[in-house]
Amino acid sequence: MTETEIKTLIENQRNFFHTGDTFPVKKRIEKLRKLKTAVLQHETEINEALKKDLGKSAFESYMCETGLVLSELTHMIHHVREYAERQDVPTPMAQFAAHSYKKPVPYGVVLIMSPWNYPLLLSLDPLIDAIAAGNTVILKPSAFSPATTAVVKAILAECFDPSYVAVVEGGREENTALLSERFDYIFFTGSQHVGREVMTKAAVHLTPVTLELGGKSPCIVDRRCNLKLAARRIVFGKLLNCGQTCVAPDYIYCDRKIRDKLVRQIIRQINRQYTTEPLKNPDYGKIINEKHFRRLLGLINKEKVVAGGNYNEETLQIEPTVLDNVTFEDAVMQEEIFGPLLPIVTYDSIDEAIEKINSMAHPLAVYVFTSRGRLANKVMERCDFGGGCINDTLVHLATSEMGFGGFGESGMGAYHGEEGFRTFTHYKSIVNKKTWPDLSIRYQPYTPKNEKKLRKFLK
Repeated sequence: MTETEIKTLIENQRNFFHTGDTFPVKKRIEKLRKLKTAVLQHETEINEALKKDLGKSAFESYMCETGLVLSELTHMIHHVREYAERQDVPTPMAQFAAHSYKKPVPYGVVLIMSPWNYPLLLSLDPLIDAIAAGNTVILKPSAFSPATTAVVKAILAECFDPSYVAVVEGGREENTALLSERFDYIFFTGSQHVGREVMTKAAVHLTPVTLELGGKSPCIVDRRCNLKLAARRIVFGKLLNCGQTCVAPDYIYCDRKIRDKLVRQIIRQINRQYTTEPLKNPDYGKIINEKHFRRLLGLINKEKVVAGGNYNEETLQIEPTVLDNVTFEDAVMQEEIFGPLLPIVTYDSIDEAIEKINSMAHPLAVYVFTSRGRLANKVMERCDFGGGCINDTLVHLATSEMGFGGFGESGMGAYHGEEGFRTFTHYKSIVNKKTWPDLSIRYQPYTPKNEKKLRKFLK
């Protein structure tokens, strides 16, 4: 799409928004229901596209993408009327007689930029929240997941006119053209590097943003925990989508005393869940493209590999690979891995672990496995991160009842459910003042008598 076409598209959406057609909650619900029907009707095409782009099985596609999209749609259809209601608030005596309330209104024209690793979920989930809030949307999916983008574009074309919701395909040129325009809100999911560019461009127009980024999310394993269960859930969280998950456990940070036992359990779980030949497992996915494939291979120190390490250049697959005796100076610890490599680092005390985690860039997630409630609470309270789990991985994002978002370098803002509605909503603070009585206390001339009354009201 050319720069001129993008300008026209934004102008058309702004004109449509100003007609007020997106404001009635009834119409929003109708659109959400129509979108839900379309997603269900296109499930087979969605599965095929995700298989082509990322090698995902139909089971994983529903569990991690389609099913979560349907869940968000169901939640919004049931609750958007409540979320969109005027919120009455108490009025102070100084404002007598008046009625005060907060009025939720949509921002306007929203830009959503989605990544390639969960191309359906991370395109449609924020879009659902934005539509529920009454906005128009321009969706810019990643160029690296073209098959899924084609299906998403077809689904949205069935449900919305382009002046309401439109998909802009393309790469860097289209991204640059979009970010040069003025939007009323920008929602970006992706890398920290690109997130900084998005925020810089948004600042030109003072456009508010939500940034869902990433980081090196640690998985702390205490010596007092169910090691077998911990290994099982860590392997699940790490290797889902071949590790190409923003909240995947980036590395294990375990008590030195249980490292060897944990390594054995991790390897046993990899073999159990993915077989001893994972590259032949039809349900094991692939790396998105050759660039990321080569980057991941460059992070593997063969001397520290205790399991896996093999790969298939033709299919862009890398075995689940465990690296032991890793230090924070190793290459694999210098960047977010975003792949099926699992380094294991050790600590001698939980205070040491917390201090080290907090000395690094804030991660998107923190996980802790322990049977000690006080230790779990200490980690959750003292570590700086976006969200996380105690004795599990990933599942904190799979609910519409809690917001999901980053903290510090891992992002800002949140979405899902009510938090998602609030993200794409401006709350107008309004005082409806009665025409009687009209107290003279605030007007000039100021007198000692009125000042005395004022001090009774405001203290």
